Amino acid sequence: MNSEQTRTTAERPADVVTGLYAALGRGDVAGVLAHLAPEVVVDEPAPLPWGGVHRGSEVFVRSVLGAMMSYAAVAVTEAEVFEGPTGVVGVLTGTLTAHTTGEAFPLTMVERHEVADGLVRRIDVYTKDPQELAAFFARSEPGIAR
Repeated sequence: MNSEQTRTTAERPADVVTGLYAALGRGDVAGVLAHLAPEVVVDEPAPLPWGGVHRGSEVFVRSVLGAMMSYAAVAVTEAEVFEGPTGVVGVLTGTLTAHTTGEAFPLTMVERHEVADGLVRRIDVYTKDPQELAAFFARSEPGIAR
């Protein structure tokens, strides 16, 4: 059994989010799913191609991660996690590199996570400049790495 399968509900919420980010950074979809409640709600900025509210871990992986990765390679360079009385805040920084154009875009995201029973139940996503990020994706279009 791997560590995701043996996780206990006594795990601190910040540890759950740290594990989620570690799996995301490795491109480990099964590891991402292991940290999400099946009924997770993810609220993405509206200007993005996948913006809006997504319900369910499989929907999140397909509609958000799948869409993002069809446009660009994602490299997470830093993930900071802070636990407080109203949830867990994560700050992700990294670079998106468009598959079709090769353009690099610096990414900064802040996410507020609700964690219960060892799983992320809700994620509210905030980007530094959602309009510019949407413009990056509009310039990139989905495609295969050149």
